[in-house]
Amino acid sequence: MAKESTGQDRNFDDLAKRFKKNIYGGLKGDIRLAVLERDCAAHLPIVPFNTAAGSWRVLDAGGGQGQFSLQLAQAGHNVVICDISAEMLKLAQEQVEQLGIGDRVELIHCAIQDLPQHLSDHQFDFVICHAVMEWMQEPDSLLPCLLAYLKPQGYLSLTFYNVHSLIYKNLLRTNFKKISSKDYGGSRGSLTPINPLEPKQVLGWISGLPLQVLSHSGIRVFHDYIFNEEHREREPHILLELELEFSQQEPYRSLGRYIHLLLQGVATSC
Repeated sequence: MAKESTGQDRNFDDLAKRFKKNIYGGLKGDIRLAVLERDCAAHLPIVPFNTAAGSWRVLDAGGGQGQFSLQLAQAGHNVVICDISAEMLKLAQEQVEQLGIGDRVELIHCAIQDLPQHLSDHQFDFVICHAVMEWMQEPDSLLPCLLAYLKPQGYLSLTFYNVHSLIYKNLLRTNFKKISSKDYGGSRGSLTPINPLEPKQVLGWISGLPLQVLSHSGIRVFHDYIFNEEHREREPHILLELELEFSQQEPYRSLGRYIHLLLQGVATSC
């Protein structure tokens, strides 16, 4: 099968509805949301995660359908969602209209790098960037770009696709040729990204920036390795509880399909 091109960042116009169903829907989506909300509740002093007054300015960079950020708009915060996919933004617009939060949400059709051209104020209290880095031609360029949008001591929620999970799943399925060739990029039309990332490498990039790690979790640390679909759905509430329990424990964390890092900007002296 033809491989996805690594010559340009991925646009999801052709996969928007599959993304909505396969990534954010069902138990997979429930696990993802539960881990993100747990991590944010432990550190972010804002509603809906904690009781606090005031409205924050939130950027969902490459936010697509806005599954996570729109709940912040519902809680009274002002949200900007930018994405290079018009089809993803159409799905976000449907949710905005359904929820009646159009006065607090701005949808911008552009690349993350081009956002300053569309805004007079590009500084945000909270920046969200979920499942974007692994689809970029140069993933190491993303963090400095996001940092430029962050207010001093603001918060950044970052998720990325974990190459260790892909290696382990292929080992379990005896796809040894893929392991030998170290050919982990997704095929054309696949939801497997062009640049699955190693957590150690991403943490290395972060260490060179004025950011501190508040929380480090795995998302779907064992769910995806249950090959029997009937067993996977048998006791969803218990499965969800165990996913949360093991999401920050090694070695399970390092096997998560995605890694979530909650970061905060560090004040730098002049």
